[in-house]
Amino acid sequence: MRPLNYAILKYFTTVKEACADDVIEALKGQYGSFKALRKPAVIEAIMTGEANGLLEETRYDLDPKGELRVYYHAHKEGADTINTYIK
Repeated sequence: MRPLNYAILKYFTTVKEACADDVIEALKGQYGSFKALRKPAVIEAIMTGEANGLLEETRYDLDPKGELRVYYHAHKEGADTINTYIK
């Protein structure tokens, strides 16, 4: 099993775009017991990927509860870098 932050980045190479809620839903089967698989920590991991140039923001909206959801994707260069370092 790869570290959670690696799994989060790798997930973005498999989808067109995703928000933190999508990441949590996708990874909860394998990482559901991890304390870091909570929305604030997942958002932090995603934003770290963005700050490092691996992910970029695509859009945003409000969820049914009125909370902001920000969507990201791994652009080609970011996906290539992620796939080079995370097999």
